[in-house]
Amino acid sequence: MTKPAEFSDELLKLKRILGDRGAGAAPIIPVSRSTWWEGVRTGRYPAPVRLGPRSRAWRGSDIRKILERGVA
Repeated sequence: MTKPAEFSDELLKLKRILGDRGAGAAPIIPVSRSTWWEGVRTGRYPAPVRLGPRSRAWRGSDIRKILERGVA
């Protein structure tokens, strides 16, 4: 598991947060994509930052806060 301080100033794509089995990347927050998007919709997880028309990312500081709260 990645330490929260390691990505505090980064923008993280969803594959980095939820892991990518194809690339062998372990998840930071081990939930499914549908659970993640439901959490974003309900406010449990933070809203993404739009990078382009079809690209979104999350602030590392927001992900760190989730891990510190233990809500994952």
